[in-house]
Amino acid sequence: MSKYKEKNGTTRVGDFLRSINFKDVASVVGNVASGNFTQVIKTLTSSKELTQEQIDKSLQELEYDMREMEEVTKRWESDNKTESYLTKNIRPLTLAFLTCTLFIYIILDSSLKGFSVDSEWVSLLKGLMMLAYGGYFGVRSAEKIFKINNDRKS
Repeated sequence: MSKYKEKNGTTRVGDFLRSINFKDVASVVGNVASGNFTQVIKTLTSSKELTQEQIDKSLQELEYDMREMEEVTKRWESDNKTESYLTKNIRPLTLAFLTCTLFIYIILDSSLKGFSVDSEWVSLLKGLMMLAYGGYFGVRSAEKIFKINNDRKS
């Protein structure tokens, strides 16, 4: 697990702003997630409710979040450049496996009388699926946004 990201999947800057009860935290977190860092910086620096120390801390946490997103993108790009089938396709294969497992549980539960999956396994599967879907589709969307922004700058 990255030292820059809390285990609940939130951004560090968002967690910090929530801890000081910043009223516009949803806007900041939404802009971080979409890669609109310029708007985040404008929102933070123009805020009347944050002290200079809080603004500096927020910008530092934002820098950590940005660095982490860049490193994830680099790692995924590196994986895609290898010749290994498994390395290139591990995320889609994991997503397919988890989806099939969920589908099988649903079918078995609805067709077999008395079939029951322990709640601990259900919560584990739920957590893994949220992580896999969020990571696969969320980070892929962020990658596309970064690519579009970089293409515009070029």
